[in-house]
Amino acid sequence: MSHFYTDVDHFALLPAILLAFFGCAVFLFDFLLGERSRRWQLALVLPGLAMTGWHLWKQGQIAPFTAFHGAITIDAFGLFFNWLFLLTAALVALISYRYLEIEEEHQGEYYGLVLMAQAGAYFLAVGTELITIFVGLETMSLSFYVLVGFLRRSRRSNEAALKYLILGAFSSGILAYGFSILYGIAGSTYLSDIAMAVAARPAFDPLTVLAILTVSAGILFKISAAPFHMWAPDAYEGAPTAVTAYLAVGSKIASLALLLRLFLGPLGTAREAWEPLLILAAIASLTVGNLAAVTQTNAKRLLAYSSIAHAGYLLLGLVAGNATGLQGIAIYTGAYVFMTIGAFLVLMAVHGEEIEDLNGFARRHPGYAVPMVVFLLSLAGLPPTAGFLGKYYIFLALIESGRYVLALVGAAYVAVALFYYFRLVRSMFLLPAIEVERPQASSLGLRVALGATGLVTLGAGIYPEPFLQLAMRSLLK
Repeated sequence: MSHFYTDVDHFALLPAILLAFFGCAVFLFDFLLGERSRRWQLALVLPGLAMTGWHLWKQGQIAPFTAFHGAITIDAFGLFFNWLFLLTAALVALISYRYLEIEEEHQGEYYGLVLMAQAGAYFLAVGTELITIFVGLETMSLSFYVLVGFLRRSRRSNEAALKYLILGAFSSGILAYGFSILYGIAGSTYLSDIAMAVAARPAFDPLTVLAILTVSAGILFKISAAPFHMWAPDAYEGAPTAVTAYLAVGSKIASLALLLRLFLGPLGTAREAWEPLLILAAIASLTVGNLAAVTQTNAKRLLAYSSIAHAGYLLLGLVAGNATGLQGIAIYTGAYVFMTIGAFLVLMAVHGEEIEDLNGFARRHPGYAVPMVVFLLSLAGLPPTAGFLGKYYIFLALIESGRYVLALVGAAYVAVALFYYFRLVRSMFLLPAIEVERPQASSLGLRVALGATGLVTLGAGIYPEPFLQLAMRSLLK
């Protein structure tokens, strides 16, 4: 009698199992020990993430391989994104402890949900079967719905969570409809079978086009690309700042992994049908994100709109359709993790959300203000930072593929981004401070995370060779 799963199947699932196990352990300790569990929560989370990293490394030693009859594929692509998920969760865990103390919220639930979200994201990077992918997506999304509304005494947080839940459920329904059409086309939920079925049809086959439209709408919502971006500003502003950092990075790059897996895989032969759609989404994201960010007075909403613009640049890398574009996506995604979390952790240190809260910050806390300048330079795409490297390869890919107009549009919006990012620099260095008593949100974990994010953001721009090699080994294989 054959076993339900093999050793390879178990090995492929082990990182997600560990994340779920430690997440449940955090929930259980919080329930049994109450207030006494707080000192043990990070002691559970960090070893759990370390063990997950160890098994990801072990998987990398024998990759590529498949499990569960092809439902899961462990390859360089999946491992690259799962390492980014792991680093994101570790940084968020480090910066959250003191912040949650100030907000007087239960921490066990928080850390458990962070791990559960990462467990769901794991399957978005390695899943090659529709049901597996959808279960992973909803596991991640449900965790984020709760995390956005984690400040239970805050009406703004509750409102943001409700809006995100309603719109997120609607987008998941559209995505599920798209998946059902793909299943109808192929008679199978496996991406390899869907790829053969789509390749056998014309690019503009009505069913294929309908599947592309619905799948695109569902995933573009998850990466907060226009015109499906309406949830992002409210969710980013209302969520706790630590959650905003996790949402801005974790949810976006996990959904990007799914987008790439589908559009480079089963839908790759229908490029003629989906390329114009992604071009429109990219231009709309750059336009809406950058122009709306100019008028913002809330720093979290400003970064929310800028994240919409970053989604546009990532889509341009996919539109380029060449090896340089994929390399640019890999570099840009890695840079985005560190520069975005870095910017949000400085806002946590300020313990303020309005741009005016940063007034005079450089004179009070130069150790935070100087790294913030580095993160803002990187977000804008100026050298010598990781963000410049990512944008350079995106533009190079567009030029190599003959899409000169798209390259010019992307470059023009860099100038717009400079304007609104340097409003924050102006507030920190040139404007007088507003004397307001604020809780001290700084902590050892926040300082460690600040050093790590700043070092990578600056180091990748000064010495890019290791990052270029990593990008070539990940998305180009």
